[in-house]
Amino acid sequence: MSSSSSSSSSSSSSSEEKWPFDVFINFRGEDVRYGFVADLHKCLLHRHINAYIDSKDLRRGDEIKSALTKAIMELRIAVLVFSENYASSTWCLDELVKVMECRRLKKQRVLPVFYKVEPGVIREQRESYGEALDSHEKKWRNDSERVKKWRQALTKAGNLSSWHYDNGDDTKFIESIVKDISTIIQRAPLNVAKYPVGLGSRVKYVKELLSMSSVDVRMIGIWGNGGIGKTTIAKAVYNSIADQFDGCGFLAHVRKTSSGPNSLVNLQNKLLSQILWKSNLVVSSVDEGANLIPGTLLQENSTCA
Repeated sequence: MSSSSSSSSSSSSSSEEKWPFDVFINFRGEDVRYGFVADLHKCLLHRHINAYIDSKDLRRGDEIKSALTKAIMELRIAVLVFSENYASSTWCLDELVKVMECRRLKKQRVLPVFYKVEPGVIREQRESYGEALDSHEKKWRNDSERVKKWRQALTKAGNLSSWHYDNGDDTKFIESIVKDISTIIQRAPLNVAKYPVGLGSRVKYVKELLSMSSVDVRMIGIWGNGGIGKTTIAKAVYNSIADQFDGCGFLAHVRKTSSGPNSLVNLQNKLLSQILWKSNLVVSSVDEGANLIPGTLLQENSTCA
């Protein structure tokens, strides 16, 4: 898979959008509050990542629920900690529905953690999740739509790229999560002209060509005379979709920078470094890079799937 201070801001479009919280952690308190989640929260704060968790042991009332809903709507990244008894909490499930709704409507990043539970159990609502949902259906038989939303949200979340912990070293597992979150948060948007005329419609058109909901690989070319704003459009498109990917990269001025000695090799190394966050992958020749880049990206994608 793939930090900033509490005053950090990010942009998912060509205009700046402020994010009061870097990370929101959704979890079932009785399962993981005083162990895994407490340690994760502490490590995030230590890295100056503004992580928000619900600190109320007895969560009741519309006021608390309204505050949490507002926090979810304003967050940048949601971390969903799926533990064995997560689905027994209707509060967690309501938060989950809101998180997945914000992911769809506001393109927020959602990162599941499967803590001592298999992803398939969440996707298919088996074992403890199936028992909990069956119980909810009996209790909420007059509100079947609510239970339906819980099931749909669990299925969608269970299919996202994630971290999976079974047994092992909690510390190393938490460190890997914090490192990945730090990388995402540190991903600064590219500088785009503040008031570019007509940029929005062109970005929309390019994104339609990209067909983000498709599983196909798309290659889009922006053609035109020099100085008409091709790079500006490319930067704005990049800013608007970058947070939807675990890894991404932007190579500017390729024609100019590829003319010197070893310049293509340097570009290949830079691309791998930006997308995979790995410094141990080194391209020594253009031909090697031509084979290494697609092979490595395919391998990474199958690992995260």
